[in-house]
Amino acid sequence: MAKHPFHDVAIVGIANSEQARVLEGHDSTTITFQAVHRVLADTGLTPWDIDGVAAGPFSGPLTYYMRNGPAWRNHMAPSIPIILDAASAIATGQCHTVLVAHGSAGIYTERASTAPWTRPANEFVVAYGMFTAAEFALIAQRHMHMHGTTPEQLATVAATIRNNGHAHPEAVYHGRGPFTPADILASRMVSDPFHLLDCAMTSEGACALILTTRERAQDLPNKPVYILGGACDSFGPSYQHPPAWDLAGPSGRNNGYTGRWAAQKSFAMGELGPTDVDVCEFYDPFSFEIIRQFEAYGFCEEGEGGDFIMEGRIGPGGQFPVTTDGGTMSFSHGGAAVQQLQRVIRGVEQLRGTCVTSQVPDAQVAMCSNGGAGALFTDVMLLGTETP
Repeated sequence: MAKHPFHDVAIVGIANSEQARVLEGHDSTTITFQAVHRVLADTGLTPWDIDGVAAGPFSGPLTYYMRNGPAWRNHMAPSIPIILDAASAIATGQCHTVLVAHGSAGIYTERASTAPWTRPANEFVVAYGMFTAAEFALIAQRHMHMHGTTPEQLATVAATIRNNGHAHPEAVYHGRGPFTPADILASRMVSDPFHLLDCAMTSEGACALILTTRERAQDLPNKPVYILGGACDSFGPSYQHPPAWDLAGPSGRNNGYTGRWAAQKSFAMGELGPTDVDVCEFYDPFSFEIIRQFEAYGFCEEGEGGDFIMEGRIGPGGQFPVTTDGGTMSFSHGGAAVQQLQRVIRGVEQLRGTCVTSQVPDAQVAMCSNGGAGALFTDVMLLGTETP
């Protein structure tokens, strides 16, 4: 197999801003700039070493204030697809060093309602009072009906991830635990089968990372982490149609599962399989999504995800430690773009060996994900300390 161009692109810098339920004195721009300052300090680079910026609405302001233009630019809200786009730009010579950043503060102000990003304005939501938790709950209920998945299995996922955040000193919910599955089940019901502690929280914060070429990475202080593979799949506009995890089109490409095609493409790029993965930094909007992702990505068979995650398999010291910083349930959830980038940042920390908590010994391959069945899209990225 020919070497994939991504294999010559490395992530060399990562940073989180401060994270909190509410960041007094900050708006989205100022907190994003804080993350940018921190990621530059992490790499020892200056703004003039950057010739590409992917920061959504902050791309233009960052380029202007850093005075590093002309620069390659991507305007979309950052997540795994934007990291892959930046890697493609580097691999094709459009630029050599890209800053990816995003932040959110001061957006969720109507605290009597659910967060605004859980209430997209379309006919499926507005007419029926639907919101994100209810959509994902319908998917979980269907899986429970078809395969016998239990509330206790969902609660095991939630307790595992929340305990990871409980231990993490920078997590918004640091020190809130420890949690048992019984604690999750005792929290109030939000949308059956999801109790409050099965669901993501809301908070504010920002993060940033820097990608560059393999050659330039050798001169920088941090251990480079390489992109082994990455892909995305989609079944239509998010939160606009009845949710389902197993939509199947005539092409048969998806093999019946949201995210399966993206995972298969990613594994093929890296010449890897699920058993090669040391740590799973999966996006965790709701507890069931972790079970579904293990099935979709080929770690277990369809319908076996509930049993698969039991017996300590996904906790610290388990075969596939999952969402080791606490994720959206406990670390932070400063809007979708921030947490989706933070899945990759935590994967890099694991492979660098610099996690302040829940470090997986000698981790060499991390799998990171964004999105989920309720959103009708999934993005997957494989990171590694070495390339094929």
